[in-house]
Amino acid sequence: MTEPAMETVDSFGMSAERQFADVWSRTVLTVRERRLLLLGLLVGQGLDQLTDVQLDVALRAGELSETELREVVVFLAHYAGWARGAILNDQVESLIERVRQARSDTTGPSG
Repeated sequence: MTEPAMETVDSFGMSAERQFADVWSRTVLTVRERRLLLLGLLVGQGLDQLTDVQLDVALRAGELSETELREVVVFLAHYAGWARGAILNDQVESLIERVRQARSDTTGPSG
């Protein structure tokens, strides 16, 4: 007996996506507060690639301003250590420069 053709289903991915969506949609903490907590955790654990992603989302979504991201660097450098703070500073400054450049490219030479 042959079994019917089945599509490959990423059940783990679907479950993880749903769990993340549920956690991020709760209402006691704001998305901004969740983002700050997550950034602290990622920096503290030295998860630089994931930190890059979260910084980018925070800035582009307007959850944190350039000034606030720089303040996060100052704060976390004192708690996560100077080495991690230096890495975070580089990440934030690179992100700010990339976003500014992208914005200026979008507006074009006429402003």
